[in-house]
Amino acid sequence: MTKSIGLLALLFLSLGMGVSGQDFKSDSTKITLTEGTNFALALSPDKQTIAFDLQGTLWILPIGGGKAVPISDALGDIRQPAWSPDGQKLAFQSYRDGTYHIWTVNKNGTGLNQVTTGVYDDREPYWSPDGNHIVFSSDRSGNYDIWHVELASGKLKQLTTDPANDYFPAYSPDGRLAYVSERQAGGGIYVQDANGAEKLLVSSKEKLASPSWHPSGKWIIFNSVTQGESTLDFVQTDGGEWQTLSRPEEDVFPFRAAWISENDYLYTSSGRIKKGKLGDKTSTNISFEAQVNVGRHTYARKKRDFDSEKVKPVLGIRNPVVSPDGKQIAFTALGDLYLLTKGTAKPLQLTDDKFIAIDPAWSPDGKQLAYASDRNGNSDLWVRDIATGQDKLLLDAKHAIKYPSWSADGSQIAYYESDPKGWLRTSLKTLDLKTTKSELVYAPLFDASQPSWSPDGKSIILSALQPYSTRYREGVSEFLLINVKEKTGDFIAPVAERTPAARGKNGPYWSPDGKSLAYGLDGYLWTVPIDAAQTKLTGTPKQWTRELSEGFSWTADSEHVVFIATDTLKQVNLRDGRQETFALDLTWKTQQPKEHYAIHAGKVFDGKSENYQENVDILIEGNRIRKIEPHNASRKGKVIDASKSVVIPGLFEMHTHQSALAGEQLGRLWLSYGITSTREPGTEPYDVVERKESWESGRRKGPRTFYAGALMDGNRIYYGLAVSNRAGAQLDQELKRSVRLGYDMIKTYVRMPDSLQKQVTEFAHRNGIPVSSHEIFPAAGYGVDAVEHIGATSRRGYSTKLSAENNSYQDVVQIIAKLGLNITPTASLHGGLHYLINKDTAFFDNRQFQSFYSKESIQELRESGELRLKTNPAFLTAFGNIQKTLKAILAAGGRITPGTDSPIIAPGLSLHAELQSWVDGGITPFQALRSATLWSAEAVGVGDDLGSIEAGKLADLIILDGDPLTNIKDLLNVKTVIKNGIVSDINALLNRAK
Repeated sequence: MTKSIGLLALLFLSLGMGVSGQDFKSDSTKITLTEGTNFALALSPDKQTIAFDLQGTLWILPIGGGKAVPISDALGDIRQPAWSPDGQKLAFQSYRDGTYHIWTVNKNGTGLNQVTTGVYDDREPYWSPDGNHIVFSSDRSGNYDIWHVELASGKLKQLTTDPANDYFPAYSPDGRLAYVSERQAGGGIYVQDANGAEKLLVSSKEKLASPSWHPSGKWIIFNSVTQGESTLDFVQTDGGEWQTLSRPEEDVFPFRAAWISENDYLYTSSGRIKKGKLGDKTSTNISFEAQVNVGRHTYARKKRDFDSEKVKPVLGIRNPVVSPDGKQIAFTALGDLYLLTKGTAKPLQLTDDKFIAIDPAWSPDGKQLAYASDRNGNSDLWVRDIATGQDKLLLDAKHAIKYPSWSADGSQIAYYESDPKGWLRTSLKTLDLKTTKSELVYAPLFDASQPSWSPDGKSIILSALQPYSTRYREGVSEFLLINVKEKTGDFIAPVAERTPAARGKNGPYWSPDGKSLAYGLDGYLWTVPIDAAQTKLTGTPKQWTRELSEGFSWTADSEHVVFIATDTLKQVNLRDGRQETFALDLTWKTQQPKEHYAIHAGKVFDGKSENYQENVDILIEGNRIRKIEPHNASRKGKVIDASKSVVIPGLFEMHTHQSALAGEQLGRLWLSYGITSTREPGTEPYDVVERKESWESGRRKGPRTFYAGALMDGNRIYYGLAVSNRAGAQLDQELKRSVRLGYDMIKTYVRMPDSLQKQVTEFAHRNGIPVSSHEIFPAAGYGVDAVEHIGATSRRGYSTKLSAENNSYQDVVQIIAKLGLNITPTASLHGGLHYLINKDTAFFDNRQFQSFYSKESIQELRESGELRLKTNPAFLTAFGNIQKTLKAILAAGGRITPGTDSPIIAPGLSLHAELQSWVDGGITPFQALRSATLWSAEAVGVGDDLGSIEAGKLADLIILDGDPLTNIKDLLNVKTVIKNGIVSDINALLNRAK
């Protein structure tokens, strides 16, 4: 089945959606691209025209070079073109409908036609010699295999069936098929004859890609990445050793070469289209100019009242759970446990300390609450007796615990214990309350939902990731039904190939009578029947809500489910569908100091100037800087003596994913490293709002936090906090939640198609909210504000920002710099941290690290770096290429800001590693400091209040020893941290709360 679509109708598609707020203006900008990063080409059969896929648009170029002409719009994410044998059409993979499928288009850009459809990814098309079929790789069979489609009928046929992944197919002129395989019996390049017989041609454990046949059928050119070097290689089809055609300094892209003649060929490498010749390792460039016209949005950012003393309703209601009798709801807010009794709006505060109590779970008799708390140092398992108010430590685990769940008979508690060597990886365990023994039930699990017991205690069900293949990590969330005794699990799904709600606390939850499961799908509450044998779902799922619904909890009669409706606690009666709203009177307000004082600063870096101001007084009133004036030795009142120190603006950590599981120490850790503001581009919404309200209210010490909610993703997801958005009501609800919960940004993730990302961006900008993603184009073309990571995850399997050898070319630099994209490169994640660990023997010698981290963690960090080196020896040497790119972006007028993707790497120290690695690569300490202060504040949208030391701005300051404008490592010498005018001594921050 094929589907034709008018090309003009798709040009920067706008999906109509009701949006509110301001209008925005769009300014047109033109950029000429002369280099590309990881782009593919194809040569027409008449050898006169090159097609290539620069930044997701399909371009046509004469063989001699010159001006490239686009024959597609920018929204299709078009990749890896292939010409039809008659030279009239091009096939390619496109992400236009939210899944990679095979499409064709006439060589003049007309007749856009979808060839394959469905929920599976189809990639790397190639025409059969007779033009009747297109061969491609697909994950239709549970892994990547080679398939072909008959163009006349649309009929599909699977050509390979090995359990390992097969991909990058290409036909020889006589109809033989070459492809790359990951087979355990022998990975490499295979050749299949017309009868389906397979032969291993190139045996290799290295990463191979894109075989391309010589016109004679006697040789194959392919790409290999060996020891961190990406090369173009050549092998005879009758056997023998392969030879390298490219020069050692080249950075060959992982796509098919194209033959001009028996001896000459084209390929993409080092940002250019190159022409090579057999027997000659020199190559010539075929120059191109590709002009992109884009529109950038001008809009007013959302306003924040940093001086407010108003009382506000608590929105950070984390994990509400209803008591078995339905009369009370327990939840976490402001770091403590609360208990709301039905009929009263004022909840009872159960815990009252500086620590964090999360994930409450009722015992079946309603007399106790199990929960996790860091009161004992780690996130351990505790239980509270509701009648007496006594708390008891049930399990002091080695690693953090989350999501406790009682068995129906009250004899056991299931829980997750974190794996310190794998972020978000856990083990499902059970605790026998009589013997106090723990038992491993199932591992490993990645970012799974809260476990739920069957009434007979024989099974546990949860939501877990089910990838489509081992080639790529994305998949769908499905219900994992675990046999507790056998310790085995089977996946079941209420709706095939559809991800339910973000994992976490959104089900599945077994009803107490064992007859059904409650879960989220498309943002709503659903139930589905399950058979008495607890092996399969029966019946049709039923939808119970029509507003955004999360955090489901059953009453013991199996007739009611309590949930959060964006910012309201509700209950639905499953007998008649009636809903009830629970009134909640719980408020907070920002901690606003009243004190007036002065700081006598020996030197001040104001965030703007390359030179210090010297011997000045910074006058602070409440939470703001009133003025800065020459030092007055006779000044009365409180004066902080920093006469031998340097005062700088508080630092921003621009990319972190935090969790309450880290405990109260996380806030102190950030501040101790001089970080007074964090930016979270993706986290569980109620977790981050609870954290913001706790820190801003002064309930716990911590920095300001500017946040997005869940990752806005597409049909496939990876992380448990990702929302699988489809066009329509769910996306609309998610966007409305971003306003109601006060998001500071929205992050769209890697599987969201460009058309939906454009829709998200328009909504966000009308509401003053910036948008970020992993993409640079066409994202920048329809107004996306920022990009995360210089490389990192991509739905394509390769980055369009960073090559295999860590190079970024003119297209990346120009798009980021000229279109005003703010990039947070996370260089420390891409090798910078381990580069410094390997280079600097004193890297861990700072008070903060020694206070918050163990000696074992140092060894773990060293071992992780050694492992990366073992799998990629060029890991550290190639890091210099990233450093060069960051300098180039700055030189071109672009902006970079520091973030690290912590806690994937150590929070706090990782930000200093980021800045140190920049300076090591030639960025000046001033540029690094400006990025970490003023530029970060401006990127967040708070530059009028934060980021520099000026009269009228908020008093977020660091007092430190040394000279950070000369030695960036002196940033670690923190003595005093001031956030919102509130002073914290470093010693107080390093000492554990009591």
